[in-house]
Amino acid sequence: MHFTLKQLQVFLAVASHENVSLAAAELSMSQSAASTALKELESRFDIALFDRVGKRLQLNEQGALLRPQAAALISQAEQIESALTHHSDVGELKVGATLTIGNYLAIGIVANFMQDHPSAQLELIVENTQAIANKVQNFELDIGLIEGELQEADLDVRFWRDDKLVLFCSPKHPLAKRKKLSDKELQQAHWIVREKGSGTRQAFDRAMSGLLANIDLRLELQHTEGIKRAVEAGLGIGCLSELTLLDAFKRGTLIPLYAPQRDWKRKFYFILHKQKFLSSGVQSWIDHCKSITK
Repeated sequence: MHFTLKQLQVFLAVASHENVSLAAAELSMSQSAASTALKELESRFDIALFDRVGKRLQLNEQGALLRPQAAALISQAEQIESALTHHSDVGELKVGATLTIGNYLAIGIVANFMQDHPSAQLELIVENTQAIANKVQNFELDIGLIEGELQEADLDVRFWRDDKLVLFCSPKHPLAKRKKLSDKELQQAHWIVREKGSGTRQAFDRAMSGLLANIDLRLELQHTEGIKRAVEAGLGIGCLSELTLLDAFKRGTLIPLYAPQRDWKRKFYFILHKQKFLSSGVQSWIDHCKSITK
């Protein structure tokens, strides 16, 4: 074999950071060692994997073709190393989750997972759907749990479970006593909603198809709790996953609204890179996620 796993690790780190210094820091190497490893890989096969623009290294066509294969090989090597070191079927696992899933479902799954795999090293990243998808595409995450629908050629999108959005308001809001909201009332309301790029916003926009051009989006916030507090303060009405609202409904600080003429159903998905090795740890994580819906 005319290349080393370390050379591939350096290549992947540089591809992620577009900078040798940052890649070296991630791998706990000196900058010169990382630079040498990359140069040796390229010179050994007489190939350039990056276009060099000033201090920035951008993947070229050859580098983009190599990246998924290198990531799959490194992933398998890490699994072998983990099994040899820890004598465990699960080693390091990097999971991404969107905000609703991360804050209201993932912690329970993590606790259950760690009980079955106490030696596993699990990292949970919580961001919106687009950010999680980008990290899975760049091999920064082993698996993502998302709320939004994606059409990406290099991602394997698998159904996980059903969910639904719920409209809600403060008990003191003028619409609080309405049993059913008409489309006209939906258009006249002040809305507090999630930001673009989130799965919740994607589902909201789809449910409100035909009305979006005429509604008042008073606030767009990234955090679910911020939206709930703004609605409690009477700034408008909101729309979030039912999962995020159950406690507030029980306390009576928020109340549900109904517009049954609109489709508020949606789905949660697993996303994986099609060319990334599906380890036993990832498969075990998927199984744990599915078990909480039974």
